[in-house]
Amino acid sequence: MSNLAVLPILMPLIAGIIVAFIHNKITIVRNVSKVFAVLNLLITGYVFMQVRDNGNIVLEMGSWEAPFGIVLVADLLAMTLVLTTNIIAVASVFFAPQSLSKKEESFYFYTFFFLLISGVSGAFLTGDFFNLFVFFEVLLMASYGLIVLGNGKAQLRESLKYVLINLFSSMLFVTTIAFLYSVVGTVNMAQAAQRVQEVDQQGILTTIAILFFFVFATKAAVFPLYYWLPRPYISPNPVVSALFGALLTKVGIYSILRTFTLVFNHEVGLTHTLFIYLAALTMIFGVVGALSTNNIKLIVAYNIIPAVGFMLMGIGIFTEVSISGTIYYLVHDMVIKGALFILVGATAYVAGTSDLRKMGGLIHHYPVLGWLMFLASLVLAGIPPFSGFIGKLLLLRGGLGEEEIFIVITALISSLLILFSMIRIFIRGFWGEKMDIPVPEREKTGKRMALPAAGLLTVSVLLGVGAESFFPTIETISQYMMDPELYIDSVLKE
Repeated sequence: MSNLAVLPILMPLIAGIIVAFIHNKITIVRNVSKVFAVLNLLITGYVFMQVRDNGNIVLEMGSWEAPFGIVLVADLLAMTLVLTTNIIAVASVFFAPQSLSKKEESFYFYTFFFLLISGVSGAFLTGDFFNLFVFFEVLLMASYGLIVLGNGKAQLRESLKYVLINLFSSMLFVTTIAFLYSVVGTVNMAQAAQRVQEVDQQGILTTIAILFFFVFATKAAVFPLYYWLPRPYISPNPVVSALFGALLTKVGIYSILRTFTLVFNHEVGLTHTLFIYLAALTMIFGVVGALSTNNIKLIVAYNIIPAVGFMLMGIGIFTEVSISGTIYYLVHDMVIKGALFILVGATAYVAGTSDLRKMGGLIHHYPVLGWLMFLASLVLAGIPPFSGFIGKLLLLRGGLGEEEIFIVITALISSLLILFSMIRIFIRGFWGEKMDIPVPEREKTGKRMALPAAGLLTVSVLLGVGAESFFPTIETISQYMMDPELYIDSVLKE
């Protein structure tokens, strides 16, 4: 047993408490937040290397042995996602001063920010369903504080929609956990997997599995539950949009991945086939939404949805190759969505509008911002040799290997349309005749806003061109995910 597993949760929690007491001292809060964000990234990187080299770290809180106590399980999947979360956190904390007004920063932004990171990390690391619910609530409570930061009727309307959808989802989540406990007598993921395996997921257990999927699909914005996502994600400040777009739907996808590879993996013909069809619909409707708007923020927000479809496709195909594709694409999408929301936030700021019809020629004033947007569009669409291409290649290989031709064709068409939807921002917003922008101070601010996105894009490009170095880790994770006994044995010590 090692206490290392709790550090990625504990460090941001401590940071959030500290900055709450000095929230009015903006300069100090900014510096303290940056120090804690970088420190947590380094600690997470160290824990990741320990897990990679030595195997799972299982922490039994209060020395209560599993499955009777609270268990944190730092396996390679969880630590990969926690590490990615903290990379995004560092970029966001450096972007925040350029994105927020001092008044917004003083309204406990950094406290809610660290609580969100703590909640997301906890959701990745927890070893039982009830504490997955608890960490969902921690990150959601923090997101409620972040989404209402600002003013305006539109933001209030979208905030209410966001809160109500998530409250309904949370109520269904805890009810579903109660159903599971009443049938298998445990909420520990490893023991639940063991007991579901013993009865081969018969009868009511498949119904409970579908309920779990419905809960996680609402969080992840899977068709037809995606309709609530785009506008609430663009209504708050750009730094909040970047955090939401990069992290929140990914916790839902992670939960589906963990639950349906570990516990409910015995009725693949029913559950996973359903995933494939929903993945195709999610891709199609997400891309249609991205093509239907001229709001650059909405274009990026809608492009969250087909990405969820790609990840769900890999889970539905359910082979080692496809699971590798899902994990690779999950990491890629967390990084690139964070970069894109920062970039469109900076673009809307320097242009004074988020409407493409009112933009043009921005590249003459902001060449760095323009070329970063162009590069980010290529990465998102999966143009080789970038990270999006590696993830999609694995997913397509998995689909062709299982002769799932329909979903493969849908994925290819969706990729082309994603590129078209994103390249519109570059062509119509940055290309064209030079426009007069009589706000010289925005040029300097625009460059500073683009720097965190440049850092995330560097990580994303490295994930693609350095795939040979990263893929063995992803392959190890997928092999581990396809053998639930490895997880069960490490937690229950059998």
